Amino acid sequence: MEFKDYYKIMGVARDASETQIKQAYRKLARKYHPDVSKEKNAEARFKELGEAYEVLKNPEKRAAYDQLGSGHSAGEQFRPPPDWGAGFEFSGGGGDSAAYSEFFEALFGRQGRGRHATRGGFDAAHGEDHHAKVLLDLEASFAGGTRAISLRVPDLDASGRLQLKERTLNVQIPKGILAGQTIRLAGQGARGAGGGAGDLYIEVDFQPHRLYRVDGRDVYLDLPVAPWEAVLGAAVKTPTPSGPIDLKIPPGSKGGTKLRLRGRGIPAQPAGDFFVVLQIALPPANDEKSGAAYRAMAAALPFDPRAGFGV
Repeated sequence: MEFKDYYKIMGVARDASETQIKQAYRKLARKYHPDVSKEKNAEARFKELGEAYEVLKNPEKRAAYDQLGSGHSAGEQFRPPPDWGAGFEFSGGGGDSAAYSEFFEALFGRQGRGRHATRGGFDAAHGEDHHAKVLLDLEASFAGGTRAISLRVPDLDASGRLQLKERTLNVQIPKGILAGQTIRLAGQGARGAGGGAGDLYIEVDFQPHRLYRVDGRDVYLDLPVAPWEAVLGAAVKTPTPSGPIDLKIPPGSKGGTKLRLRGRGIPAQPAGDFFVVLQIALPPANDEKSGAAYRAMAAALPFDPRAGFGV
């Protein structure tokens, strides 16, 4: 996907004020409005302009966008880091989500008009819904329970400058929650003119784990085994997110063999599976004794690992 420089699209500096951004939008919107513009690419430019304005007019989205820094150029290939936006709280969007690009959706998700939209427009009595992404350790999904989560909330100070405030919430993590699922905290969004507050939607993702990797509701572990454990079979202590187990390695196992433990993945409904992928670990031959053992094995075993090559 291509990086979009919203400041360049709007023709404003990165430190432009809210007033300057609004003035730039009005000027360019008149120029590129498809109903009146004679420009060849007016409709595409108008949509791109609306997307840029949606981000830069909104203090939360603008602060989140600015986190990407100024080191990217318009049009260059770009992919947000996996943990981009984690712990950052921003308001939901309005407008036509169909007009937004893949780049916008990668940063902010699909933007609808929100829960409090009315037929005549936005219901000002209710506050906007807010959205945030948090990174949990995998064990939180297995155990569930309450976690303290800190979020950075962009806000304008008395002089109109953007600043980040931190707030901490005690959030109930449902047991078995999956990456990409959302926790709704009613009344934790922005407060509206009529006193009613919007909701806060927290999207969950998992921190990279030193042992496990997650695919949906399934969990994978690469398990090193000695050659004799794979060939002869063995029972080995094996970690799982819910505690260690004694795993039986079948005789004649090979590197890459998958052993499936049903129902031991993420405890969702239904539960995922836990897969152990065997990795053959070779002992080092770093002294005369171990080298002699390898030479003896080579002499005793008529084994050619490249026999099928035909060379």
